[in-house]
Amino acid sequence: MGFWAKLSGNSLESVKLRELLEEQMRLKNQLAILNKEMAKFEKQKKDLFKQGVGADLFQKKMKIMEIKQIEMQVKLKFKNFNVMSKQYMFISNFVVLKQFEKQLKASPIWDKLKNIEPSLFERMLINTDLNGKSFENVLDNLNGVFELSTSDAALDQSVDESEKQLLDAWSAVETGSINVDDASKIVSTEKQMESKDTEKEGS
Repeated sequence: MGFWAKLSGNSLESVKLRELLEEQMRLKNQLAILNKEMAKFEKQKKDLFKQGVGADLFQKKMKIMEIKQIEMQVKLKFKNFNVMSKQYMFISNFVVLKQFEKQLKASPIWDKLKNIEPSLFERMLINTDLNGKSFENVLDNLNGVFELSTSDAALDQSVDESEKQLLDAWSAVETGSINVDDASKIVSTEKQMESKDTEKEGS
């Protein structure tokens, strides 16, 4: 049985701390790999953008095609990164619960944790941060979360306006209103995805 299959249902007592720590390390390594891959793609996109400065419209269109291919890969990586980040947060907070298991069992919160709906338990551990907190602070956090109705914000597909953004950025560089490095940051796929996430969380 795979690790995540064990987490179907309420697994508070059945999952071992060692298993959680192993999965936490695996996720941490995977996140580091994804981060490096996204940085590599962003560098390729930045280089292509710089090559388009001063080029004619046909060459710009060719660069746009190449950049869009890279953007598709970055967006897929970014979505995987988001999913894995939530898994990492869930596991990291689960580790804290297991580390404080003895003390938690002596408090009323343990029964709440055992009887909570699995989906709510998952959202609760994704939307809080117990790492580095004392037992008292962990209790405060858990009690606070139980009083709130938490919900997961899904990562939606954004409307693709990359061509307009690229042409506008090139124009801004060519007219001297912005330098090429700042323009490259503006059209960063990762920044665009982060901006979309921020907008959805605020809505």
